[in-house]
Amino acid sequence: GQLPAPSPPSAAAMSNWRKDHLGASSSEPLKVIIIGNGPSGICLSYLLSGYTPYVKPDAVHPHPLLQRKLSEAPGVSILDQDLDYLSEGLEGRCQSPVALLFDALLRPDTDFGGNTESVLTWKLQKERAIPHVVLGRNLPGGAWHSIEGSMVTLSQGQWMGLPDLEVKDWMRRKRRGLRNSRATAGDIAHYYRDYVNKKGLAQSFVSGAVVTAVEWGIPEPSGSGAQDPSPLFQVSGFLTAEDQSQQPFSLCAHNVVLATGTSDSPARLGIPGETLPFVHHELSALEVAIRAGTVTPDSDPVLIIGAGLSAADAVLYARHYNIPVIHAFRRPVDDPGLVFNQLPKMLYPEYHKVHQMMREQSILSPSPYEGYRSLPEHQLLLFKEDRQALFQDPQGLHKVFGLSLVLVLIGSHPDLSFLPGAGAHLAVDPDQPLSAKRNPIDVEPFTYQSTQREGLYAVGPLAGDNFVRFVQGGALAVASSLLRKEARKPP
Repeated sequence: GQLPAPSPPSAAAMSNWRKDHLGASSSEPLKVIIIGNGPSGICLSYLLSGYTPYVKPDAVHPHPLLQRKLSEAPGVSILDQDLDYLSEGLEGRCQSPVALLFDALLRPDTDFGGNTESVLTWKLQKERAIPHVVLGRNLPGGAWHSIEGSMVTLSQGQWMGLPDLEVKDWMRRKRRGLRNSRATAGDIAHYYRDYVNKKGLAQSFVSGAVVTAVEWGIPEPSGSGAQDPSPLFQVSGFLTAEDQSQQPFSLCAHNVVLATGTSDSPARLGIPGETLPFVHHELSALEVAIRAGTVTPDSDPVLIIGAGLSAADAVLYARHYNIPVIHAFRRPVDDPGLVFNQLPKMLYPEYHKVHQMMREQSILSPSPYEGYRSLPEHQLLLFKEDRQALFQDPQGLHKVFGLSLVLVLIGSHPDLSFLPGAGAHLAVDPDQPLSAKRNPIDVEPFTYQSTQREGLYAVGPLAGDNFVRFVQGGALAVASSLLRKEARKPP
């Protein structure tokens, strides 16, 4: 039941886009460039296109303190209110106060199993729109287009939704169903693409755009001399057309928003043999091998390395096709830091099944799960050209396994190579590598503007918000900040 994939832009369409935008850029810088077209970039584009959130006149929020604050400013858009004040005292599964606020307004009591409707109503006010361009390598939806389409989302289906178009309503219209209250990655990718078209955002989106450099600090001379010159950013890169031709572009902007997510650059083990052709760093390599018939139930096992959800997805995918699996990971099975120990069993039965296999197989021998073997607390030392892997077990003994394919799924890093110094100085701890979970970009909590660089914003995983339902608060914070900047400009 996969939906057809659309094609990249034609050379003619790109040429028109360059005329429209690059012709303008020589004289007048853009207000905003958003780099990345996943859920964060789409949500921000929606807010910058003039869609404005108001509290419904008759809505009553189940959180009494928030309800009291909302009733103090009737008829004032959320974007024009004090986000710091509104979000004070909210608690939930996220560190960001604005993310909790926006989530509480969109899904008032969802964490308590309720289904109270959103207290927001949306008005399209074109006069509030801020011109912007969204640059993305993929189609709108970002990394969702590169996930195996039949994979089920980690979050509940309705939590993947963007403002004013519920996933369940969209699914009903497409005659698609949720599985165990969750959606497939293919459906979600299609939903994001549809959202951009339905909400009239498509003219701001450019697919097939690869950003290679962002430079800053070219101040714009002020005419009157009274205003401080505002910093300008230069964003360069190339557009890839369906015929694979590349056209360079260079744009200037007053503000740049980083919304690239973190799935660009898979983490590596850094051991000998990791670049051999049978060693891969993304799940899609297994799909390709199964489809091509190079890996079958009679092959040597597939080695899956990692103890996170991507590794679990790979185990489930291989098991579905009866492919034998060796599953190796460095931590003990009962390590409280393992993601399986943090997921509620009722919502995620299939991940708990993988965790149970990891645990039982490491205790019981022979395995109660035919075709699956787990190697907890094993360290991989090297790969050999004859498709063998050498391990060291917890007792320090060496073990060798023959394999058909290797998937190293140990997380990924954001690829910010287009920033000066790859963006390292923007992180909370500039001496450590940038990481969505451990060391995100340091942003102001109520504007998401970088603490190091005025006019540079970061949203989504780059700012430490890792779930789709919480990336939208970052978009709200950025839109509110940009609208305030616009309001301060002299007429």
